[in-house]
Amino acid sequence: MARYGMVINLQKCVGCGACGISCKNENNVDQGMFWAHHIKRTTGVFPNVTYEYVPTLCNHCDNAACVKACPTKAMYKDDKGLTLHNPNKCIGCKSCMQACPYEVINYNSKEPHGIWRDKTSVIEQGTTNGAEVAKKVGEKVPYYNPDRATTYAGIRPKGIVEKCTLCDHRLAKGDIPYCAASCPADARTVGDFDDLTSEVNQLIGKYGYKQLKPNAGTQPRVFYIRDF
Repeated sequence: MARYGMVINLQKCVGCGACGISCKNENNVDQGMFWAHHIKRTTGVFPNVTYEYVPTLCNHCDNAACVKACPTKAMYKDDKGLTLHNPNKCIGCKSCMQACPYEVINYNSKEPHGIWRDKTSVIEQGTTNGAEVAKKVGEKVPYYNPDRATTYAGIRPKGIVEKCTLCDHRLAKGDIPYCAASCPADARTVGDFDDLTSEVNQLIGKYGYKQLKPNAGTQPRVFYIRDF
């Protein structure tokens, strides 16, 4: 059994947000939802001010609180160590959201991708609207990626949760998650932590690491190196 996870090099990350944008495109993520996001913190008083930008995603924890909390086993661990979600078992109770200390699970409270059915002008007094764009493209969601549906629901319906899968559909083909592939600074490295020779193990061995909320007891598999 493998244990896939990610190392994020904070000295390489430029805070451009490409990871979040590419994640939305790859996984058909709706407006207002974020599988890949960030924490921004500004501390101090001018001129002694510190700005911190920390990319976030599901930590694919070894001891995942969401898996333990799910009453229907919709949240589960697979043989690659990924924390995944079965939409067919999900009852939308939000127990996983309440249990997750990282707040990276999203709930579909409305019919997804409503912007592409909306006939309101995107720009006030303009002419183009979401519904027109979808009609011209010929898709309900203009940027819809059919590859997402090979291992998970291509678009998740109202009334259930959704979250990062570490692009399990790409890993199955030997590709890296799209957020890592799209990072212009190569700040993200993905690999198997059970392989002692893997690049992820070499990186944390060389630089040391930090994790988000390490005292939560979840044993997260996202490691941050070279923080400022």
